[in-house]
Amino acid sequence: MENIVERLQAINWEETTEMLNSTGFAILKNVLSPTQCDSLIKLYDAENTFRKTVVMERYRFGLGEYKYFNYPLPPLITTIRETVYPNLAKIANKWMQVLNIDKDFPNVHEQLKAQCHASGQTKSTILILKYGEGGFNTLHQDLYGDLFFPMQMVLFLNEPEVDYTGGEFVLTEQTPRAQSKVNVLNSGKGDMLIFTTNFRPVKGSKGYYKVNMKHGVSTIHSGNRYTLGIIFHDALT
Repeated sequence: MENIVERLQAINWEETTEMLNSTGFAILKNVLSPTQCDSLIKLYDAENTFRKTVVMERYRFGLGEYKYFNYPLPPLITTIRETVYPNLAKIANKWMQVLNIDKDFPNVHEQLKAQCHASGQTKSTILILKYGEGGFNTLHQDLYGDLFFPMQMVLFLNEPEVDYTGGEFVLTEQTPRAQSKVNVLNSGKGDMLIFTTNFRPVKGSKGYYKVNMKHGVSTIHSGNRYTLGIIFHDALT
């Protein structure tokens, strides 16, 4: 695994928690090695690896293509998902607590999967996305069912300004009774971005309230952009 577990465990999770609490996202540098990134891109054309291919323009999601992995997932992806999840579960449960939401996420990812499967959400949500020139992704949320985990990740598999131009990651947040705020992020090859799936808590004068967030990808001007999306809950279809 090229020491992926060691790299994930070496992350300053206290600092990452502060970033997620204050902004709804955190960028972690050089989580994947160049070799790991290249191996994941090569999987995009592998046979018998994916359960579903989505051509985005057919559904007015944008312009590009993505593929959902079948279970069992490649070992590298499973390791990342299961190693990161317990750290995020602590944050998620705190979010539920301050927002007075009656939800408690288990500390182990396999237990979350079991909850999803008991609710009929049995399909893998891990995906590789590919955008060519002119590609983009409209603002959205990756919920997939009634049971969803409030954070997810994207790993950047090639280098901006080298392999492609444009294609910034876009996060919007809608504060109640105010205009939307936009964050535009451009991470490098091997970086991992953790961000909120649906909402994050913000403390106001009368306690905490929800700020809804969506994400998307700006237009690619040249080249091809590849990313790996890691979502912790499973899908109905």
